[in-house]
Amino acid sequence: MNPRTKAEFFLFSITFIWGSTFVISKYLLGYFTPLVYIGIRFSIAALLFSLIFFRQIKTLSKGAAIKGGILGALLFTGFAAQTIGLQYTSASKSAFITGMLVVFTPICQLIIERRPPKVGNIIGVVLVIIGLYLLTSPAGSEFNVGDALSLLCAFMFGLYIVYLDVFSKDHDTAQLTFMQFVATAVLGFAGAGLFERVAVQVGTEPLLALAYLIVFATVIALYIQTRYQKDTTPTRSAIIFSIEPVIAAGFAYVALGEIIGILGVIGGGFIVAGLLVSELSPA
Repeated sequence: MNPRTKAEFFLFSITFIWGSTFVISKYLLGYFTPLVYIGIRFSIAALLFSLIFFRQIKTLSKGAAIKGGILGALLFTGFAAQTIGLQYTSASKSAFITGMLVVFTPICQLIIERRPPKVGNIIGVVLVIIGLYLLTSPAGSEFNVGDALSLLCAFMFGLYIVYLDVFSKDHDTAQLTFMQFVATAVLGFAGAGLFERVAVQVGTEPLLALAYLIVFATVIALYIQTRYQKDTTPTRSAIIFSIEPVIAAGFAYVALGEIIGILGVIGGGFIVAGLLVSELSPA
C-alpha cells in the first residue's frame, strides 16, 4: 500500500468517528455549557496524549509550539462555533452544513497558497448553495443562528485543513498535536470564564460519552489527521471528509429520531453532490 493510499484509508476511517460526534456533543450540552465542555475535553486529551508521547513532547520545539498554537486557535474557533450552534440547530443539519468545509478548503488554498479553484469547485459551490437553501428552507426548517455558526465552523475547518497541510510537513506530529490540544483547552476555559455562566452536571452516562469523545474523537482522530494528512492533499482530504454528514445524519436519526424531511433529504443530496463535484471534477 503506497503512502497516499494508506493515509487516505486512515483519514476515511476517522470520518465514522467524527460522524458520531454531532449526536454525542448535542447530548452533552444538556450537562455542560459549550465552552467549558471544549475546555474539559481538550485538557484531558492533552494530559492523556502527554503521557503517551512524553518523549517526543519533552523536546518540544519553539516552531512546533507556535504552529501548533495557531492550529489550536483555528480548531477552537471551529469547535466553539459548532458546539454553540448545536444548541440552536439539529445534529443532522449541523453535520451537512459543516460538510461545506469541502468547498471552503479550495477557497482557502487560493487565498493562502495562491492555487486558483477549478471549474468543478465553482459548480460545487452553486450546488451546495442550492442544497443549503433546501435544507434550511422556510417550508422545512428555517435558517437560524445555529446554522450560521455551523457555516462559520465549516470555514474555520477548511482553513485548518490547509494550514495543517502547510505546518505538518516541517514539525513532529506528536508535538504539533499536543500543542493543538493545549491551545484549544486554554481558549475553551478562557472563553467559558469570560462569556458563560458555567454549568457542569456529572453523571455516569455523560462521563462515558465524554470519555468516548476524548479518546476516540480527539486523541486518536486528531493524531491520525495530523500524522497522515501530509501524505495526501488538502482537497483530497476534504473530499474524504464529505461522507461525514451522511454518517452523522444516520446517527441522528437512530439516536435522536431527527427527521429532516423530503426537502431536507433533497437538500442534503445537493450538498453532498456539490462537495463531490467540487473536488472530483476535472479542471
